[in-house]
Amino acid sequence: MPKVKTEKKSRIHNEVQKQGIVFNKDFGQHILKNPLVITSMLEKAALRPTDIVLEIGPGTGNMTVRMLERCKKVVACEIDTRLAAELQKRIQGTPLQPKLQMLIGDFLKAELPFFDLCIANVPYQISSPLIFKLLLHRPLFRCAVLMFQREFAQRLVAKPGDKLYCRLSINTQLLARVDMLMKVGKNNFKPPPKVESSVVRLEPKNPPPPVNFTEWDGLTRIAFLRKNKTLAAAFKTNSVMEMLEKNYKLHLSLNNMPIEENLNMTEKVIGILQKLDMDNFRARSMDLDDFMRLLLAFNSEGIHFN
Repeated sequence: MPKVKTEKKSRIHNEVQKQGIVFNKDFGQHILKNPLVITSMLEKAALRPTDIVLEIGPGTGNMTVRMLERCKKVVACEIDTRLAAELQKRIQGTPLQPKLQMLIGDFLKAELPFFDLCIANVPYQISSPLIFKLLLHRPLFRCAVLMFQREFAQRLVAKPGDKLYCRLSINTQLLARVDMLMKVGKNNFKPPPKVESSVVRLEPKNPPPPVNFTEWDGLTRIAFLRKNKTLAAAFKTNSVMEMLEKNYKLHLSLNNMPIEENLNMTEKVIGILQKLDMDNFRARSMDLDDFMRLLLAFNSEGIHFN
């Protein structure tokens, strides 16, 4: 993967500093200053003149302006009113002004409009919920090109058996094709973050997989709680059994079905695992098909995870 060199000078940020704007680390404000990185991200997104682009955390607008020059419209979501005002001031009175729509507030709480692409230097502390807000958004968008903390990006693309393979990996890969695009050094930002970064491309699966994501997420949460344990050991914990029994009884009640006498939930669950020959499987080495088979088997027996 290409490593983008650091661009040392940043006229825009010198101007911002003169205006007295102090970047807020609580909001993860590390502004991308290298135009070479921005150019590469836009190329990887294959931006079209007809596209509506969603940007999360535009900051002072270094990438926003470049996108406005190339696309139909940019919807920029910014939590910091100071930076939102700075961005609007930057394009005021130019042909770009009518092409910018500002959403002021927390992206995770925002009602998202239609968009074709999402391109963003993501505030790292909201990376995980941001991904699933995007991937569960409807209608589907074409792709997202996003900057993340390096280790988070590596988790997104990790495969079964990899050291970093986790619930985030399998949940993301259920919903999207994920590709690592490039590494970006910390000196490409103002102020420099403490961690290295990477750019990832997410392409939502279209049509989406025929899975209830809440159910899927509940299953993977149990399996990956101790990813090195066998599934039998993971499911046998008291809290898991209590939750599954409660959900099972609710399912029977909603469907006017009787609860079997002397119900033993542990035996029922382990029986399903043994029937699939998966009781000794471990989450760390299970792929999408394994989890899909497991979820289908539990649901067909009236056992649910939400």
